[in-house]
This record gives sequence, structure tokens and C-alpha cells, in this order.
Amino acid sequence: MAENWSSTDGIMRFPSGALVRGRGLRHPLPSGQTPTFGVYLLGKQPPRTEWEARWLPWPDFRLPKDRRLTRIVLEEALTRAGNERVEIACGGGRGRTGTALACMAVLDGVPADQAVAFVRRHYHPRAVETPWQRRFVLRFEEA
Repeated sequence: MAENWSSTDGIMRFPSGALVRGRGLRHPLPSGQTPTFGVYLLGKQPPRTEWEARWLPWPDFRLPKDRRLTRIVLEEALTRAGNERVEIACGGGRGRTGTALACMAVLDGVPADQAVAFVRRHYHPRAVETPWQRRFVLRFEEA
């Protein structure tokens, strides 16, 4: 990997070795390196960043507005995570962020029925907060 995160705070390693930082936007930006690419999962447009970013319209405790766009953006994030500092973030950093990370794990080869457990083990024990978010991950392969 050309660029790695200098800190392990909120960093999840996928089976391919790609690293992605998950975080909550209600918390301060972690010290150290800034992302080179971010995906922001919010019900309204996020604030501008100094780095390249994508916004996925995704209301709190709900599901993304556009499944196809979600898949395209998460595929891009996973590809870029191979050699860039990528972060995925929502308000609190658990529900939507955990769901997106679990979907990325599916894209990276983790079986859909194991992806939530994978993210809870490697990112946050309470990631993916709602039953419909868990179902979204299970059905993500079909999207």
C-alpha cells in the first residue's frame, strides 16, 4: 500500500489489506494524517472538506436513498483504500458507518452473513445498529 494511516484509531483492515478509517462527524477530526478521500453518510449535504469527498444521502438510523449509487461509491472507496487514506463517516460513526463498512467487507470477499460480525470485531462492537441495516448488508450482494 502506497499510503497508510499513521494511527490505528478507528482504522479497519479488510481481508485484502485495504485500510479504511471509520469515524463519527460529531467528534473532532482525529490528530495525524487527514484523509485523501472521504465518503459521508448523512441525511443532508456534509460540510466541505480539504480532501476529495462523496456524499451518500443516508438519514440517521435508516438506509441509503439510492442502493445503486451506494454500491458504486463504496466500490470506489474500497478500490482507493488500496493506496489512499480513505474514511467513511456518519454522525456518530456506528450505524451508517458500520453498515457501509460491512457492505465494503462483502465487496472484499467476506460472506454477507458474516460481514456484520466482521465489522463488529474489527471496527466497533456496536457497529450496524438496526435490524434493517443488518438486512441491508445481507442483501448487499444482490444490489
